[in-house]
Amino acid sequence: MAKDVTMRDIAEALGISTVSVSKALTDKEGVSAEVRQAIKKKAEEMGYRYSATKSGKDGKNFNIGVLVEEHFIGGKTSAFYFKMYQSIVMKLSKSSYSGILEILTADMIQSGELPQMITDSKVDGIITLGKIQSGYLRKLRDSNIPIVYLDYYDRNMEVPSVITDNVYGTYTMMNHVIGKGHKKIAFVGDVMATPSILDRYLGYMRGMIVHGLEVKSDYLICDRDEKGTYLDLQMPKDMPTAFVCNCDEIALVLMEKLQKLGLRIPEDVSVVGFDNSTMAEFSNPKLTTVQVDVETMTETACDLLIRMIRGEKGIHGRKVISTKLIIRDSVKDITQ
Repeated sequence: MAKDVTMRDIAEALGISTVSVSKALTDKEGVSAEVRQAIKKKAEEMGYRYSATKSGKDGKNFNIGVLVEEHFIGGKTSAFYFKMYQSIVMKLSKSSYSGILEILTADMIQSGELPQMITDSKVDGIITLGKIQSGYLRKLRDSNIPIVYLDYYDRNMEVPSVITDNVYGTYTMMNHVIGKGHKKIAFVGDVMATPSILDRYLGYMRGMIVHGLEVKSDYLICDRDEKGTYLDLQMPKDMPTAFVCNCDEIALVLMEKLQKLGLRIPEDVSVVGFDNSTMAEFSNPKLTTVQVDVETMTETACDLLIRMIRGEKGIHGRKVISTKLIIRDSVKDITQ
């Protein structure tokens, strides 16, 4: 069976971008009348099926694309974003929409290649999960498709975002840890990796400053390289009594390392995380953490995007969703 002709095929045949082809075939602004005519002629010659771009009433597909970078999908990290994706699909189904997940590869990010579901106009809007490289986000924005960022924000782009309250969530955790008598507290995370980790570090710093505690330079422990690959955690010479980790996954990695060093948790050192993943409840000991309200985050993101698709104006800024402290067994009370 012959392969269906796509907008990308037409773009390659004409030596132009798929965005230009998409605009021409869907009669959107952004291409000249001459170019539009040439694109439609080539599409007809190649046997392109227009029906692939227009389905449902008002030309809507009732599909929403969900994009995530590939390094977030793999290993234990994937559980959090798959949970978010599942929640998105359930929320969208209540409004008669379907969710289509696409993983952005490193090659796509580097080349600026847009997903085919966008270039072929098969989705009415996009939800991005987690951090995506800024240059690529600009490319998505310039495609003129409605977009909402979920679990990420970019201060340089006026795109609606839904994030968790990372600063106050970590500050609440710091008050708990400090209330148990801990003063030598380290933070584990690369503060430049994502806005979420930076905000969690700011919550840590707020706790240290408010309580008048010394912030030692070697108590900021980097956990990953610039590609997001986890590093071997380097322990300070002066061992902290507590570690505040940017996520549950790295907290469990740290706990394993500390136990291999012969340290008991929480008897010798306390460890806390962030996210309240399934792993946190079944670790040994069970991990004290901060719960992210995935349900409210995904419901808010879906609601914003559908309102944008319907043409509602004035939707912008960040929606910040509250967190909850989950106290388990990984923090020792050393006040006694």
